[in-house]
Amino acid sequence: MVVVPKSEQAYRLVRERIESGQYVPGYRLVLSPIASELGMSVVPVREAIRRLEAEGFVTFEANVGAQVSLIKETEYLHTMQTLALVEGSATALAAPTVSADQIARARRINAQMRETLTRFDPQAFTDLNLELHSVLFESCPNPHILDLVHRGWNRMKVLRNSSFSFVPDRAAASVDEHERLLDLIEDGASPLEIELAARNHRLATLDAVLAHQDQLTHQRRKTA
Repeated sequence: MVVVPKSEQAYRLVRERIESGQYVPGYRLVLSPIASELGMSVVPVREAIRRLEAEGFVTFEANVGAQVSLIKETEYLHTMQTLALVEGSATALAAPTVSADQIARARRINAQMRETLTRFDPQAFTDLNLELHSVLFESCPNPHILDLVHRGWNRMKVLRNSSFSFVPDRAAASVDEHERLLDLIEDGASPLEIELAARNHRLATLDAVLAHQDQLTHQRRKTA
């Protein structure tokens, strides 16, 4: 039987909660409750937190202590701006080849996303979101653009598994925007119209996240 070191247990617990959105950006990581939950002293928890700090998941601030890292605004901004451009292009290029069955599948996924709003699970919502968008961009005939889309989505997973964990109000608007995008593709709208709709859909999430980030920063300055 393999014995998992206590610091590793603490590391896995905290990292899982950060990645799932249970511990949102700015969330204070108080050592004693985590240690009590795991039935250990604070020493291995402190080691785990230091490890997460080295990986960029956690930061330490004076008079605050350990907290989940806030999103690096510039990196997130650039990734989302790029993804908005390439995914918008991929969706527009793929649109003529998207079949009625694929549209129906995307609508079923979107209906699932709407159902999750009542018992909101940010990570499940994000997984469904990728599944829906994949239906719309995977048939893009330009492999270079498609590769950039995949890189963008993978980069977003590194930055934060789910943007919706800390801007949950954005989720409902996102579902509505999916419907409008699907209507455009189904009705044979122009490539430019589809591209702009897909791009603006992505940028709306970016705007919501950055607005939330600004609000957190403002609150922290007021309490400092």
